[in-house]
Amino acid sequence: MFKKILIPTDGSSLSAQAANKGVCFARSIGAEVVALYVTQPFSATVGFDGMAAAYAITNEDYDKKAAEQAQKHIQAVLDRAETAGVKASGRAVSNFNVADGIVQAGEEEHCDLIFIGSHGRSGLSRLLLGSVTSKVLSLAKTAVLVYRVKEQD
Repeated sequence: MFKKILIPTDGSSLSAQAANKGVCFARSIGAEVVALYVTQPFSATVGFDGMAAAYAITNEDYDKKAAEQAQKHIQAVLDRAETAGVKASGRAVSNFNVADGIVQAGEEEHCDLIFIGSHGRSGLSRLLLGSVTSKVLSLAKTAVLVYRVKEQD
């Protein structure tokens, strides 16, 4: 049914948990995976509480650090896929809206499923933090499997 699965990661432990389950799911159905990390452009950080000015971050510094982080988190998923015997590739993209970046990458990679984790927040915390997963669900034209991650003590 599903041949190519997009697995977005943000490097958090909860995201890693979802990615591991996504790789296991891919193995069980014989699908390949595309590990994805979405960064936001430097200009998105400039207005955020003066972060760039306060820390004297340049566009080049930001891009270099973002690329390093992307590679690190993508590699973790690729390593897990290799261990599981699942064909995998990685991709990093930059987008002001993380959910848009996920959906667009899925389309460009011709994925037929997006396997994404959700913290399962509700109430005020969901309102304040928003939900990338909810936005992906509303934007995606392909199937989305939401894995409810469990917070570890």
